[in-house]
Amino acid sequence: MTPGRNTTTGRVLENMVLPALAHGGYTYWKPRGPIGERIGGGKHYVDLIASKDEKKYLISLKWQQVSGTAEQKIPYEVICLADAVDKGNYERAYLVLGGPGWKLRNFYVSGGLDRYLKNTEKVKILTLEDFVAKANKGEL
Repeated sequence: MTPGRNTTTGRVLENMVLPALAHGGYTYWKPRGPIGERIGGGKHYVDLIASKDEKKYLISLKWQQVSGTAEQKIPYEVICLADAVDKGNYERAYLVLGGPGWKLRNFYVSGGLDRYLKNTEKVKILTLEDFVAKANKGEL
């Protein structure tokens, strides 16, 4: 999903959410470049932008096949997504966690970061299944 890296498992995750977005009445596209700058520097890429009823949503997809360091990057991604929502014309951002390798998935999706991060209310961390259900019903 990030240019220059092997993202075959990421593409599988993407292909799982696209039908749900379409069924829920969303149009979606892959940004052709960065959506802006990350806090601290660097370009910020997201996987998808979805739109419905003149509202736009950022979607960042993370697949964790086996336990690894991706979990430690989640708080920074939440902060960067919150910043992008504030600076851009976006209603909300979604960080979707798929795959069986997450040790902290329950912590993240249950709001475990809320007490540590400020001004991130417009970023929602969801499991793949919960995101697909919301998108499928048109309730992003």
